[in-house]
Amino acid sequence: MEKKTKPLFIVMSAPSGCGKSTLIDLLLQEYCDLQYSISCTTREPRGEEEDGIDYHFMPVERFKELLAENAFLEHAEVHGNYYGTLKGPIEEVLAEGNSMILDIDVVGAAKVRDYVRKLPPTDPLRDGYVDIFINPPDMQTLRERLEGRGTDAPEVIERRLANAEGEIARADEYMFQVTNDDLTIAYKKLCDLIDVKSGRM
Repeated sequence: MEKKTKPLFIVMSAPSGCGKSTLIDLLLQEYCDLQYSISCTTREPRGEEEDGIDYHFMPVERFKELLAENAFLEHAEVHGNYYGTLKGPIEEVLAEGNSMILDIDVVGAAKVRDYVRKLPPTDPLRDGYVDIFINPPDMQTLRERLEGRGTDAPEVIERRLANAEGEIARADEYMFQVTNDDLTIAYKKLCDLIDVKSGRM
C-alpha cells in the first residue's frame, strides 16, 4: 500500500536567471501529484502563450469581478495590467490530496505568506504551506548566466541584476533556501525537502 502523503502548497521564488523554471519543470515530471498554479492576467497573450497553460487570460472587468468576490490569494498591477493567483484551484487540488506549486516574485510571495498566516492552523493551505527561495551561487555567476542566454539587452541585464540584489536581500523571509550552483544537486535538495514535508520520507 502506498504511503499517504500530505498535500503541500509550495511557493517558490528566485531572481531571474537562477534556473527556477527548469527546477519546477523537473519537479512536475518527478511528482505525479504535483500541479502548477496558473496565474490570471488581463494582459494580451505574447508569442506562443496559450490560455489555461501559461496564464488564464481575462478581460479587466472579469478580473475586477473576481477581486470583488475576494477570489484571489494575491494580486498586483504591473505596467497597467493585473495579475493574480486564484484561491479556488489551489484549494481544490489540496482537497483532492494533491500538491500545488506556485512560481511568484518576492512581493507576491510576501502577500501569499501574510494571507496564509491568518488562516486557522488546520486549513490545508496553511498546514501544507512551504516557501522556498532559489539563490544564485553569486552575483558574478548570475551575470554570466543572464548574458549567456543572449536574449536580453545589456540595460535589461543590469536591471535584472539590480532586482536580484533586492530579492536576495529578502531570502530570509522564506522557510527554506536552496542555492542553484549545480542543477542536479539543487534539484536533489528540493526533492528531499518535498519528501520530508509531504511525509514521503
